[in-house]
Amino acid sequence: MIKVPWLVRRIFTDFVWKIPTREKILYLTFDDGPHPTATPFVLDQLEKYNAKATFFCLGKNVLKHPSIYSRIIQADHRVGNHTFNHLNGWKVKDEDYFTDIIEARKYIDSSLFRPPYGKVTTFQAKHIRRPPLGFKIIMWDVLSKDYNIKLTGDDCAFNVMRHAAEGSIIVFHDSEKALPRMEKALTATLQFFSDKGWRFDSIDGENEKSSESLNLMT
Repeated sequence: MIKVPWLVRRIFTDFVWKIPTREKILYLTFDDGPHPTATPFVLDQLEKYNAKATFFCLGKNVLKHPSIYSRIIQADHRVGNHTFNHLNGWKVKDEDYFTDIIEARKYIDSSLFRPPYGKVTTFQAKHIRRPPLGFKIIMWDVLSKDYNIKLTGDDCAFNVMRHAAEGSIIVFHDSEKALPRMEKALTATLQFFSDKGWRFDSIDGENEKSSESLNLMT
């Protein structure tokens, strides 16, 4: 599924799926980094187009590559918590899931959280959103599917170009697995939309608060 159906967004309404705007703005996000090759490539491409983005980092990767993480921050991009070990919320105990998020928070200073695989239970989500964690859960509107080894970079670029609209939150991955497709897809995406007068922004505190979110079903 590339484009998140309207009905899904209506059911899980306290997740942020899209930033409401009538301006030609897109929100690029990158999961699973920082990575020693993929993340510097992403940062270089973003700089070329004066684009800002949001990086949902794994705590373990921040520990491995602190200088790359620092470069993300210094370039004025936004970061988010993606757990420490890339845990699937559907497959682990709640206590272990929360502990992993808290461990990642030691290294990732952010109020934003994205569940790995997009999989989190309603119980987990409720506690993630409430103090003492108090995260805003950021999902997505469009998947590039750059993690799918059956696709090409052109396929992934087409996924974004065809489905992105004003305020779309788009997912790429700065990871080893996605790199062969992400390189081409990201470059094509930045070029295509920039040529048409679009800009790329990070998910900050102001547009978080105005995002498309109501109350999650419990």
